[in-house]
Amino acid sequence: MLTLLFVIFVLAFAVRIVVWALKAAWGISKLVFTLVLFPVILIGAIVAGLVQVALPLIIIGLVVSMFVKPRNAI
Repeated sequence: MLTLLFVIFVLAFAVRIVVWALKAAWGISKLVFTLVLFPVILIGAIVAGLVQVALPLIIIGLVVSMFVKPRNAI
């Protein structure tokens, strides 16, 4: 009986760890995309001569960043 209880607790703990890891990975990937990938794409678009595409994206990003507050500010 004690072994069954132990197995149940270990499985519950493992599920919680996996869920936490997925949340952490999602948060880290959002941070990487926001801080690294989006500016690289915009700079590449400007260098490639796609100012008509890059300029509206920059303006939309600035407007969104003015009105959206971060949920979990460190």
